[in-house]
Amino acid sequence: MKVKVSFGNSDFEVDLTQGLDISIPLSAKGPRAWYVGEMRIAPVINQYVTGSVKLGGAVNFNDICFNPHGHGTHTESVGHISKELVSVHDVFQKYFFHAQLITLEPEVVNEDNGWIKKGDRIITLQRLQQALGENSPEALVIRTVPNTHDKLRRNYSSTNFPYFTAEALAYVADKNIEHLLVDLPSVDREEDGGLLLAHHEFWKFPEKGRVHCTITEFIFVDENIKDGMYLLNMQLAPFVNDAAPSRPVLYTLKETTK
Repeated sequence: MKVKVSFGNSDFEVDLTQGLDISIPLSAKGPRAWYVGEMRIAPVINQYVTGSVKLGGAVNFNDICFNPHGHGTHTESVGHISKELVSVHDVFQKYFFHAQLITLEPEVVNEDNGWIKKGDRIITLQRLQQALGENSPEALVIRTVPNTHDKLRRNYSSTNFPYFTAEALAYVADKNIEHLLVDLPSVDREEDGGLLLAHHEFWKFPEKGRVHCTITEFIFVDENIKDGMYLLNMQLAPFVNDAAPSRPVLYTLKETTK
């Protein structure tokens, strides 16, 4: 199935049968962070139900225990840092966006500066500015390097993974980028005393509160997907919660003449 879409003054053709899934499926062997154990899937077994065909039941009927922030690809709303519930389920009014994929190498910090410590790997304002140029897409997808398949199963707890500076995400917000997707467990430092400065700058919270904007973490963008402009389809599980499992899918844009 092919469709035509327009962004600004340009028209594109999109083949909807050629989606590029950049999510990581939820599984016991998938990645995790924030000191959670492996996600668990187990059949319901009680005096009324045997929820396993293998064990003699009529159907497979499993309980699933997981944490949206700690296991696999998820999308979160400003409710992640607000006192009030802002369900990510209520944020989206549409599900297709003009997106740009960029690849960035974090910089190694040479000296302590507040919560930024010597040896940290950070994504800076300067590197974002260089990669984005004059573009202001609706959604920004960021792949970090090195980009190994270990990202599909890594336990990030106590690893001090790379993160964004607050200035970098203030820049993203100032460019009116509404949806940010990253291949890290968080846009903030793993241990920052609870400040979450990058989250606050992206959502301009509490001053403005960009409540229509989202952050998606724990994506994986394979090396065969090239940097550039795409059509992004955001698919979310309909949870009434600040975060929900999600499945972002990219589609290649083929420019056409008018």
